[in-house]
Amino acid sequence: MNNDKTLLIMAAGMGSRFGGLKQIEPMGPNGEFIIDYSIYDAKKAGFNKVVFIIKEENYDVFKETIGARVEPYMKTEYVFQNNDFVPEEYLDVLKDRVKPLGTGYAILCAKNNINEPFAVINADDFYGTESYETASKILDNLKVVEPYEYAMVGYEVKNTLTENGSVKRGLCKVEDSKLKEITECSIERVDGKIIASPLATEESFEIDEDAIVSMNLLLFTPSLFPHLEKEFKKFLDKNKEDLSKVEFFIPDAMFAAIKQNYASVLVERTSAKWYGVTYKEDADIVKSSIKQLVLDKKYPNNLWK
Repeated sequence: MNNDKTLLIMAAGMGSRFGGLKQIEPMGPNGEFIIDYSIYDAKKAGFNKVVFIIKEENYDVFKETIGARVEPYMKTEYVFQNNDFVPEEYLDVLKDRVKPLGTGYAILCAKNNINEPFAVINADDFYGTESYETASKILDNLKVVEPYEYAMVGYEVKNTLTENGSVKRGLCKVEDSKLKEITECSIERVDGKIIASPLATEESFEIDEDAIVSMNLLLFTPSLFPHLEKEFKKFLDKNKEDLSKVEFFIPDAMFAAIKQNYASVLVERTSAKWYGVTYKEDADIVKSSIKQLVLDKKYPNNLWK
């Protein structure tokens, strides 16, 4: 049985969010970034390849920092988020677009690099060891005939908040362990209650502490790529009058797969704690949390030695 598994890391936005890749703040005791801990956890859980989706202009600095640390331990490939997979008739329309085309298109850019089950993560989110162990087990058992099975690791919302303001999360409706709906919300703790405000409407409501949210820890088989190509073409045709800002999001492609009975999406709940730097003030919390994990011997002091 072939248990090859790839970790696909969406890192094209890293430079812009942190004011350039070189300025990413090290979080670990030896200059490690959050992304280092993700790869370390994934490798330990049985992943044997990592593919980075990056901007072409960040390739050298990326390879010299994260790449140099990881390449001796894991098969490493780089994919550029560019217009290579845009249908020819739209190349002219999109040539001056600055904004990325969205997470669905970012994943499509890795089409030629992945032939095995894979997990998708955000570069700057710390998901926790348990989540990668869960993801690895799921990937070993996903159905590879139509209707396909995809999956996501769902987090309890209380474990994904910051004290420094609101966060954007995909609030999930789950029935019989399957995803039925995701509502993109701004979520914040207010007076001891967790309040969700859907981005598409103005009506806010209270949610339970253990409500499930998506942190973009998504699990797929390569059957996703032909589906993404088809849905991306539909997206371009639908928005052809104005393609300056609209984005092709992976949740939309997942729901299209569910609707068309092309695939179902399993949801596996985790009680793992998420860490991330949504606000600059979050950096100190992440650093001290990682320091504690190192003291507790959950990670070695020097991750790659």
